[in-house]
Amino acid sequence: MQRGQDTENADAPATYQDSYVGEDDAPFFRMLHGRRLNALNTTYLLPADDEEVRRSELHHRALKFVFDGRNYVGPVRQALQFGQKRRVLDLGTGGGIWAVEMADEFKRADIIGVDLAPIQPRDVPPNCEFKLSDLAQPELPYPDGYFDLIHARSIFTGIPDYIRFVSEVARLLRPGGLVILVEPDLNPAVNEPLEDIAAELDLSGWFALWETYSACLRHQGIDTSIPNRIPDIVASSGMFQDTVKRIAEVPVGFWPRDDVSLTVGQLQWMDFDLLLPALRPLFLHCGIPATKVQSLIEDAQRDLYNPEAHLITRINIVYASKNYR
Repeated sequence: MQRGQDTENADAPATYQDSYVGEDDAPFFRMLHGRRLNALNTTYLLPADDEEVRRSELHHRALKFVFDGRNYVGPVRQALQFGQKRRVLDLGTGGGIWAVEMADEFKRADIIGVDLAPIQPRDVPPNCEFKLSDLAQPELPYPDGYFDLIHARSIFTGIPDYIRFVSEVARLLRPGGLVILVEPDLNPAVNEPLEDIAAELDLSGWFALWETYSACLRHQGIDTSIPNRIPDIVASSGMFQDTVKRIAEVPVGFWPRDDVSLTVGQLQWMDFDLLLPALRPLFLHCGIPATKVQSLIEDAQRDLYNPEAHLITRINIVYASKNYR
């Protein structure tokens, strides 16, 4: 799928996944339990609709605060100073806001956003385009060393073999090129000692939902330990150097006192408020009875709306450069 300018990349072979969507994008979606999902990947069962686009934008805005007002961490500018033709790949671009903002900032770079569903805007900068592809496939339709920068966030829940995925990222990067991987931890967390929570406070609904989410992902063949293992996966591939790991503890809700943290907490709260009902198709697909699914979501909403502790979520951030050898 290509948006913005309908031109072909001479260096990248055309495939079905690269085809232009046009006005009728219905074949790229399917309905499941009342929500619209992508039609390419049956493992990834979060919706692909307007509500999910809104959620991805909230996630993007929160991460920009984590990244001190930028869209990235690490030596991005150095990576994009290489050669005459700079190329950036955004894997799992979602609503496409990261790709569009990067295109505005780096006007001499071509930004390509890849996703399972055509939910991105059609009016984009001339150096930005969107394509349709399943990241779980063995190989993406680009030559070796084609990109200077590859960015991927919140996508592991649709990739059964993340180790192979990292190897494919390495293939696509030029020597010295930069990869940025961002994945949220699926383990619920609070800003107080867990023993205090267990002894005095009730967040059973919140914890039960995340435990169920992880169990359903495992049912779908997803390794839920991936977010915490990304630095080891990148290092053990033998294809990267200068690996940097960062864990950001992001507040959830309205409890922070300083203005910046409060803003981030509000954004993350709104993100989760949309995520909870979005999990319904996955839960039902995994065989959980509808009444139980409704109870899980409502109990988690109770703890989100009226928390008895300061909720937080942890974001795993890793960046590394591809080896020159």
